[in-house]
Amino acid sequence: MLIERLKSAFDELGFIHIPQIYDHLAEEASKGSIPYLEFLDKLLWAEIDAKQQRAIKTNMKLAKLPYVKTIEEFEFDFQPSVDERRIKELMTLAFVNRSENVILLGPPGVGKTHLAVGLAVHALKNRHTAYFLSAHELIGIIKDNIRSGRISRKIKTLQKPDVLIIDEVGYQAMEAEVAHYFFQIVSERYEKGSIILTSNKSYGQWGEVFGDHVVATAILDRLLHHSTTINIKGDSYRIKEKKKAGFYDSSKISDQQKR
Repeated sequence: MLIERLKSAFDELGFIHIPQIYDHLAEEASKGSIPYLEFLDKLLWAEIDAKQQRAIKTNMKLAKLPYVKTIEEFEFDFQPSVDERRIKELMTLAFVNRSENVILLGPPGVGKTHLAVGLAVHALKNRHTAYFLSAHELIGIIKDNIRSGRISRKIKTLQKPDVLIIDEVGYQAMEAEVAHYFFQIVSERYEKGSIILTSNKSYGQWGEVFGDHVVATAILDRLLHHSTTINIKGDSYRIKEKKKAGFYDSSKISDQQKR
């Protein structure tokens, strides 16, 4: 029977979506006298679109994002120091196509991670790959792989995503050996893959973060050569939410600042 032969062909070709929509589209084509080529075009592109959506869903899971937030959800009015036009330029994803970096600097709670995640989500939706980890996680991964003798293999693994997001660099100082391998990760991705990095430290303080001004300079040299830096100088979103809830006493902060 022809239907059975078609189903066998779909299975042989690995089509997953077409078997679910074939009857409906075939009925539409029959009623509307749609040409055979147009019917075939609809079938094939429906399968391609479904395949791409499955790939995006899989890549979203593999990215290990801490949460899913979009750039559209970012409150630019609350953070006027963030140039919305520059963020919109980054959303063209030209920086990913050119293997350039994005560095987001600012104090805790100002939305650095939200912007990093938002850019990653946008890249993932446009069929790029991404992987997220905090600097604290990365330090632990480096130490574990040094002990197991697999550090070179791990560095190669971290070269695979189109976008590597390293969050919260600066909250924990690095030992010399860890800083050396951090440099290797940055160096191996140089002009080959993008890095989105967030930090609460200005570039002048990175010598303290990496325990060595020479290593810090080498890291910055590779990160900044092809990059966009976004400095955020606004208030913390967490303080904003506390103010809304009535749990934030600004007079105490004022008193502390006077001391």
